[in-house]
Amino acid sequence: MLSPDTPHAADFRPSPNHGGRLTPVSSLILHYTGMPTAASALALLTSAEGQVSSHYFVDEDGTILQLVPEARRAWHAGRSFWAGETDMNSASIGIEIVHPGHDDPRPFPDRQIEAVAALCRDICARNAIPPRRVLGHSDIAIGRKIDPGEFFPWKALAELGVGHYVEPAAITGGATLETGARGDEVRRLQQALADYGYKIDVTGDYDQACAGAVAAFQRHFRPALVDGRADASTMATLRALAGAGG
Repeated sequence: MLSPDTPHAADFRPSPNHGGRLTPVSSLILHYTGMPTAASALALLTSAEGQVSSHYFVDEDGTILQLVPEARRAWHAGRSFWAGETDMNSASIGIEIVHPGHDDPRPFPDRQIEAVAALCRDICARNAIPPRRVLGHSDIAIGRKIDPGEFFPWKALAELGVGHYVEPAAITGGATLETGARGDEVRRLQQALADYGYKIDVTGDYDQACAGAVAAFQRHFRPALVDGRADASTMATLRALAGAGG
């Protein structure tokens, strides 16, 4: 009988979908389940046919289940990248948070976020994961994943001691970099995103890949407007994050 790695988990509900880690844990990845019910999501995550899993599963009432031992490589990130790491399944611990997703972008219940925060604090403390390595699936799988969504309460999580956060700069209009732009300003934007950890080539060309990286950044750090255009608010928020500790 497997025992949870954390005192915050109520039970261990084993998933067969895992393997050996190839790199040490350095990140914590948050997902939403994106399914109509908790039961259907849990069934998928614990079935061999699903070929997907996570280390933890947090229900809307705050109940936490562990599905895969932290020492094992759960199958939650898929094709992904962060700060040079191309196997985020090996380098991370994954938490699936019950929520229907973008089809019903309702608020996450307070008790659920409080449970997520307590679990994250424990995981980060035991694995020495720094705040800026608490990420969304959308951060590490640009153009492929958009969870846990721009409606996920990253600010509330930060107030509970989890993650890297600055107050987003106000949206005020003005000059904007967007698809088709070229030059040193674009290059500086791309370099800043790459330095933070995002997968982006520093080319000086604001192409679709660049727009995708900007949208991923906005979804996490400037969620009021996710459009892939680097306006003054996006740039100021990125600069503030780069200068913040964590």
